[in-house]
Amino acid sequence: MAKATHSPESGADTLLRLIASSSTLELDSEREGVWIEVIRKMDEVYSDLLRYEVDLEHKNAELEEAQAFVTNVIESVSDILVVCDAKGTVQQANSAFLQTSGRALPDIAGRNIAEMIDPDHRPKLAALLKPRSSAEVVDGELRFAAAAGASSDLFAINSSPRHDHRGRFIGVVLTGRPIGELRRAYEALHKAHHELQRAQRQLVEQEKMASLGRLVAGVAHELNNPISFVYGNIHTLMRYRTSLVGYLDAIHEQPVADDVAALRKDLRIDAILDDFGPLIEGTLEGAVRISEIVKNLRRLSFSKLGEVERVNIERLINTAVLWAGRTKQHRVDIQIDVEPDLWISGNEGQLHQVIVNLVENAIDAMRATELPRLVVSAARQGSEIAFRITDNGSGIDKDHLSHIFEPFFTTKRVGEGTGLGLWISYGIVREHGGELSAANEPQGGATFSFTLPAA
Repeated sequence: MAKATHSPESGADTLLRLIASSSTLELDSEREGVWIEVIRKMDEVYSDLLRYEVDLEHKNAELEEAQAFVTNVIESVSDILVVCDAKGTVQQANSAFLQTSGRALPDIAGRNIAEMIDPDHRPKLAALLKPRSSAEVVDGELRFAAAAGASSDLFAINSSPRHDHRGRFIGVVLTGRPIGELRRAYEALHKAHHELQRAQRQLVEQEKMASLGRLVAGVAHELNNPISFVYGNIHTLMRYRTSLVGYLDAIHEQPVADDVAALRKDLRIDAILDDFGPLIEGTLEGAVRISEIVKNLRRLSFSKLGEVERVNIERLINTAVLWAGRTKQHRVDIQIDVEPDLWISGNEGQLHQVIVNLVENAIDAMRATELPRLVVSAARQGSEIAFRITDNGSGIDKDHLSHIFEPFFTTKRVGEGTGLGLWISYGIVREHGGELSAANEPQGGATFSFTLPAA
């Protein structure tokens, strides 16, 4: 608005000057007073007009600043924003919507919003445009039709109602963003939350297992002494048995009295001598198994890899499968498929324990299988060697797949398992540079697999 221009001399001053200078106009004092009052009122009105004009210019400037601020805010919003009247006619839209639709504001202003929506999604528009109270926000999904065809993104839309000063419904404000972006953000948030939970569980388990490891390491150390006594006594009994059998054979080769022969029969000396061998062998096997248990317990102290040597895979697997199969009562068809001349670097005793644990668990999983079959294989894959232990049992419950390598987790009955075998095996494979994993087979059964660097 242009500013009014005026001279320094006001209108009242001009009229007074004209009246004073006019010698031909003869007015009495009363009429002169009336004219002076009229002129004074005119001057006041003129001053008020000037003041109102200045105030109006200030308010116009403030209104322009407010309008520019609102426009800048709307344009800087990354979500689409469309203002429609009660019939769906577009009144305003931000740049994000113009980019989505591929049109300019003059091309869409005054047109119905339905013309810019994919035909398949137009039936959903009625719910977003319906009259409602100011507090009710309606959500929906729309696909907008761009100038060159339907847009590729589906938008999540929020519809907020607009009302005038009398509370009458006059239109809606539609805001939204691509659902693909929302899904990616949700997936990233879900993944971060899952990783946080897993890290928290690991911290708790590591702290618990660190304390337990120190305790078990001390217990395993104390068990070594009685085990050493058992080993020593068994070997001594074996020498005593050899000596006694030789002595008694030498005596009974000579003629003996009838009472001595009867005493030998009554005391079942021959049966005792026959039982000596199996008893000593069974005791020795039990001592070996106790020794292995002590070794497993000592691993709970989180010891490092230890001595590294070249390990022949074929010999390792054959020995481990033989040990594992010998401890089980039911028969299983075990197939070994190992490529020749495979070698890795590591601790042979620990790797032996891994294969034994996996084979024993697979055999246990096939107890209810009519024709149990186990396949143990090893093959070269580039610079690594892949191990697979596959059974045809009932498989692993999908709820257990994420927990089977946790310490003390077991699905066996009480007394049949401690839940440490797979956890120890997982740690050993990790120490050797691999990753132990489990999966169900499509045709049934489960497979445990891991890869280790080839020597």
